[in-house]
Amino acid sequence: MTLEEKIEASETRIFKAVFPNTTNHYDTLFGGTAMHMMDEVAFITATRFSRQIMVTVSSDRINFNKPIPAGTIVELVGRVSHIGNTSLKVKVEIYIEQMYAETREKAVTGEFSFVAIDENKKPTSILK
Repeated sequence: MTLEEKIEASETRIFKAVFPNTTNHYDTLFGGTAMHMMDEVAFITATRFSRQIMVTVSSDRINFNKPIPAGTIVELVGRVSHIGNTSLKVKVEIYIEQMYAETREKAVTGEFSFVAIDENKKPTSILK
């Protein structure tokens, strides 16, 4: 499998409904909840790409461009954006879909960095 095919195969998409228990006092998705969901999708993407133990080492700039209202559906899309020797980056985007309309718009973007570790918790090569 080529590197591009491996990146394509590891792309991860998860859909979630935004319920009131995940919203803030403005009735929009709480930012911390969005970041939690993004880190989870990024972790799954990194693991699917490397098939190794991966740990989050940082989250880069996260842009909250649009509020995500309660009662909508969100799609989180994770895709490997950079590959190093022992680390990789995953770009995550959150899209809003109205439940009862055909609209879709990008609301949040961010990038997460991961490191592959061995059984001794030491960094190990991603591309073996």
